[in-house]
Amino acid sequence: MNTNIYKHTPENIHKAAQTILDGGLVAFPTDTVYGLGANVYNPKAVAAIFEAKGRPTFDPLISHIAEIDFLSEYAQTDERVIALAKHFWPGPLTFVLKRKDHNPSLDLVCSGLPHIAVRIPNHPLALELIKTSGVPIAAPSANKFKCISPTTAQHVADSLGNKVDMILDGGPCKIGVETTIIDLTTPEIFMLRAGGLSKEEIEDFTGEKVIISSGDPNKPSAPGQLLKHYAPKMPMRINVLEEDVRPDEFFIGFGNVKNAQLNLSPSANLNEAAANLFAYMRQAETHTEYKGIAVSPIPETGLGLAINDRIRRASFDK
Repeated sequence: MNTNIYKHTPENIHKAAQTILDGGLVAFPTDTVYGLGANVYNPKAVAAIFEAKGRPTFDPLISHIAEIDFLSEYAQTDERVIALAKHFWPGPLTFVLKRKDHNPSLDLVCSGLPHIAVRIPNHPLALELIKTSGVPIAAPSANKFKCISPTTAQHVADSLGNKVDMILDGGPCKIGVETTIIDLTTPEIFMLRAGGLSKEEIEDFTGEKVIISSGDPNKPSAPGQLLKHYAPKMPMRINVLEEDVRPDEFFIGFGNVKNAQLNLSPSANLNEAAANLFAYMRQAETHTEYKGIAVSPIPETGLGLAINDRIRRASFDK
């Protein structure tokens, strides 16, 4: 039993908030995945996130706040930003915004960029922790860099162990893939990362076309743009039909397939598939009797855009 895992109690929330304020690291659940949190204004604490994950400092982090009113304290806003925030927050949508002024304490969390990534998570424990801490919390996924993202407290413990001071257990994450990231620093809306909110939902609300941009993997402007990411411990092939699965591959199916070891959603429900994705990838990599993982084709619509983004990066091979 990992002694770093704490139940969701008022006492443990206060203990975690004090740990954040003291410069420590706290893993906590969000609506998407578990995050590894630190005080956004404490460069040493933010540096500890990069060190614990083994993450390069050129890969920026997302700041988590609990109230829209706080946004204007460190980011430039306008009517479009506020309208999107009021409609989609709390929720699985991250904004990339221009920083309000040059605050050197934000340089590391922003990887030296003039922009900041920010969101409000839709999880009561996360919101309670942020409010009790009284500061924005920088929080990438709470796992080793490039490895499978965690959707339970035990996943965090298995990946990071004692590199994190506290792990708050809020149960399995509901959505299961990271946030959608949109760039609002230009007149057009650019999607920098597909995630838990679909492109279609943003377009329906704004009446604008959302432009998909994969960014520069050598100079990420947002998290999740590296070509190799979310990777299991064995090779993975995607878009594999049932009849093309190799005998030495663990098969993760989707929809009406009969011989899958695990099925993301037998009913072909993309929400269910997204929620199961990382947990099933973790299960698959433990089956060392296989030499690889094969994944069924998944539609590129709705949350399927995010699922395909994750499995493409997970299967990337130079």
